[in-house]
Amino acid sequence: MAKHLGTVVRGIRTPIISQNDDLVKIVIDSLLNTVNSENITLQKRDVLGITEAVVARAQGNYANADHIAEDIRKKFPGKTAGIVFPILSRNRFAACLRGIARGLDKVFVMLSYPSDEVGNHLVEYDDLDNCDINPFTDVLDERKYRELFGEKVHVFTGIDYVEHYKEIIENEGAEPVFIFANSPKEILKHTEHVLCCDIHTRERTKRLLTKAGAKSVFTLDDVMNKPVNGSGYNDVYGLLGSNKATEDSVKLFPRDSEAFAQKVQAMIKEKSGIEIEVMVYGDGAFKDPVGRIWELADPVVSPGYTSGLAGTPNEIKLKYLADSKFSGLSGDELKEAISEEIRKKDVNLIGKAESGGTTPRRYTDLLGSLCDLTSGSGDKGTPVVLIQGYFDNYAD
Repeated sequence: MAKHLGTVVRGIRTPIISQNDDLVKIVIDSLLNTVNSENITLQKRDVLGITEAVVARAQGNYANADHIAEDIRKKFPGKTAGIVFPILSRNRFAACLRGIARGLDKVFVMLSYPSDEVGNHLVEYDDLDNCDINPFTDVLDERKYRELFGEKVHVFTGIDYVEHYKEIIENEGAEPVFIFANSPKEILKHTEHVLCCDIHTRERTKRLLTKAGAKSVFTLDDVMNKPVNGSGYNDVYGLLGSNKATEDSVKLFPRDSEAFAQKVQAMIKEKSGIEIEVMVYGDGAFKDPVGRIWELADPVVSPGYTSGLAGTPNEIKLKYLADSKFSGLSGDELKEAISEEIRKKDVNLIGKAESGGTTPRRYTDLLGSLCDLTSGSGDKGTPVVLIQGYFDNYAD
C-alpha cells in the first residue's frame, strides 16, 4: 500500500514538571496515553524529543545570584573583571549578569556591535554608515555611543540593553564601564582579567586573549560547573544554556542528558516493543527574518540523544532529478525512475550534483529545530514532541 503521509510532528501535553518528579515515567505515560487515545502506531526510528527545560526542572538544576557571585569571587579575587561579548537578553544573560556583578566591584562590559553573536542588534548598519563608523576598527565608549546613536531599543523587546545592563550592575553595588568593540583584545587596555561571555565563539575569544597576555581568562562554561553551597551545576556547560527562572536565579542546562535519553528509549522498548530514537533539545538553529536573531543561544541544539540520531542526511534532490536526468518522463514512469534512483544512491552524496541544495546539517540540529518550533517557548504545554516518518523517503 502506498504511503500518503511523509513526516508528521505532534506536540504531546504533559503535566507541569516540578523538581524531583519522575520525568522518565511522566514522558512515557504521556506518550503512551497519546498514542492510545489518538490511535497512533509507534514505528521503529520514530523520534521523541524532550525539551531541556523540563529535564533541568526535574533535576532541580538551579543556581541563584549568590551562588554565581561566590564562584565569580573565587575566579576574580581582585573583584575587577571584563566581561566580553555577552548576548543581549533578559532571559539568557541578565540574571547571570546580576550574579557576576554581585561578585565584583568593577565591571568592564565590552559589547560587540552593531549586533551580538546571535543577531540581537544594538544599532543598525545604516546607523553606522550615517555616522561613518567602521565596526571592525572603531572603538566607542558609552559617551560616544550615546552621542552617535542616542537611545536604541531592541526591535522585539523594546529594551535599551546598555541601560538595562548598566542598571543591573549598579544595583549590585558595582561600577560599570562600557566599551563597544569587536576585537577581544581591546578589553586588555582596561583589565587583564576577563570572563568571555560569548557562546559559539568562546574558545577563539579565550585563545586570542590568552595569546595577547591576559592574566586570567574564563568562559561561561567555567562558571557554575561545580556545585556552590548546594546549588545546581553543569559540569560541561556551566552557565551556558541557562535561562532566567526568577529575578534572582537561573535554570541551568540539564546534566546527563544522554543517559536520560537512553533510559527513555529503553523503557519505551520495554513497554511497547518498539525502539524509537530519543533526544533532549533546547534552542533550534534558525534565523528570524525580521529581527535577524539566530535562535541558538544554547551551546548546542541537543545536549543528549540516542545513537541512531548521529550523523547527517544523505538525500537526493527530487526536483533536480525531475528537471534534468528524467525530464522526458512523467506519471508512473517518472515515479519509478526516481524511486529506483533513491534506492541505488551512493552512501555518500557530498559534492554530487543530485544532492545540491539538500543542506546536510546534523540530524540533531534539524530535528531539534523542528521540536523547538513545535513546542514553542510559551504556553502550548507540549514539552514532548513525537516525530514520525522523518527517516522515510519517496521510495519507501
